Amino acid sequence: MLDGANMYHFVKLRRTDGQSVKVRIGRGLWKSIAVGDRLVKEPGGDPVKA
Repeated sequence: MLDGANMYHFVKLRRTDGQSVKVRIGRGLWKSIAVGDRLVKEPGGDPVKA
């Protein structure tokens, strides 16, 4: 039985330079995003919805 403790949320992002990358994000961000949303990540910080 799964308790959700090891669930990871991944998104495939398309960067401004056209490259696509797979990124792990937290549950709170996962629940707040939709297709087409813009995410921003500052050095040393977590990704956030822009």
